[in-house]
Amino acid sequence: MGTEKLYYEDAKLWTFTAVVRDCREAKDGWDIVLDRTAFYPEGGGQPSDRGTLNGLDVLDVQECGGEILHRLARPLLPGEEVRGHVDGAHRFDYMQQHTADHILTGVIHKRYGYDNVGFHMGQESTMIDLNGPLEESDLAEMERVANEAVWMDLAVEASWPEEQALAQMEYRSKGTLEGSVRLVTIPGVDVCACCGVHVRRTGEVGMIKILSCTRLRGGVRIEYVAGRRAYRYFDAVQLQNHLISVSLSAKPLRTAAAVRRLLEERDAQKERAACMERNYTAALAEQWRGRGDAVVFEETLGADGVRRLADAIKETCDGMALVFSGTDRDGYQYAAAVRDGDVRAYMKRFHEALGGRGGGREATFVQGSVPAARREIEAYLNGDNALCRETPCDES
Repeated sequence: MGTEKLYYEDAKLWTFTAVVRDCREAKDGWDIVLDRTAFYPEGGGQPSDRGTLNGLDVLDVQECGGEILHRLARPLLPGEEVRGHVDGAHRFDYMQQHTADHILTGVIHKRYGYDNVGFHMGQESTMIDLNGPLEESDLAEMERVANEAVWMDLAVEASWPEEQALAQMEYRSKGTLEGSVRLVTIPGVDVCACCGVHVRRTGEVGMIKILSCTRLRGGVRIEYVAGRRAYRYFDAVQLQNHLISVSLSAKPLRTAAAVRRLLEERDAQKERAACMERNYTAALAEQWRGRGDAVVFEETLGADGVRRLADAIKETCDGMALVFSGTDRDGYQYAAAVRDGDVRAYMKRFHEALGGRGGGREATFVQGSVPAARREIEAYLNGDNALCRETPCDES
C-alpha cells in the first residue's frame, strides 16, 4: 500500500499527523514509512524536504515503490501516531525555483522549440540545460517574458489526465512516460509532465533573474535564481555596488563608467611605467658596455623585468649578465645570460651551493630564484666559485 501524498493536496501543508506503518533498519539510520506524509521525497530534480518527525530530524526522504521513506537516526514503533513538521522556508524556496523553471523553460520552448534536457536545483542557484543555442539578446528577451508571466499571477494547475485524453494533449517531457502522468499547467506559458511541488500562482515566484549562460554540447546551460534567492542576490549586488560607488565617488548608476575610467588611467600609468623601465634598462645596460661580467641587484623588478635587464646587459658587457631582484627576507629572482657560451653548468653549481632553482630552454640563458641573502650571493660570486672571468663581480 502506497503512502498518501499530502504535499500534492496542499503544497504549503507544513504540519501534519500520521501513523507509522513500518520501521526498517537502514545502513545509517532507520527508514520510517507513514500512512500519509507532507514530506516531499527527492525527485524530478528537486531535493527532498527537511523537518522533523516527533522532534527527530528527518535526514532524507526517498520514494520507493509508492512508499515514502523518511530516514531518521532513531526508530519509531509501527502503529505509533507521529506529528510531522516540514521546514516551510526550505520547501517554499524550492517551490519558487521549480516553478521558475517551468516558466523560463516554457517561454523558451514556446519561442524556440528547445527542450529542457537537464535540470539541477542547487542550494544557491538552479541550472537548466537546453538543446539549442541562445544569444545574449535572446536570453534578455526570454527573461523579460518570463517575468511578465510571473507578474500576471497566473494559476499553476496540476492534473492527472486520463490516458485517452493525455494522448491528445501537447506537453513537455524529458522522456517517454508510462502509466499515470501528472501535468503541471501554467496557462499560455507551459504544460509539462512533472512530479514536483510548485507554488499556487506564478506571482509567488516574485522574480526570475538569469545569472549566466554557457554553451554546452550544441545547446546552453542557464543558471538562474528566483524568489527569495533573487532578493538575496540583488541585495548582495547592491551592497557591492554601494561600496564601489563610495570608493570611486561615483553615483550608483555610474559605477561602470567610473571603473572604465579607472582602468584607462591604470593602463596609461602601466604604459608610462613600462616606457620608464625600458629607458632605465637601456641606460643601465650602456653603463656595462665593454666591461666584464655584470652582477646587478634591483629591488622592484618582476620576473619579466629581470629577464629584460639581463638580456639588455648581455649585449653590452663582455661576459655574463647576472641580474637579481628581491630582498633578503623574501629571496631573489634572477636571470643569467651571455651572448655566446653556456651558463647552465655554472648556474647548476650556484643552485647547489645556495639552494636555488631554475632553468632555461637555451644554453645562453637561465632564469630562477634563490632563497639566500645578498651577502651570501655576493660571497659566492666573488669567492672560489667566481664567474669564469678575470674581472671580479661589480655592483650596480
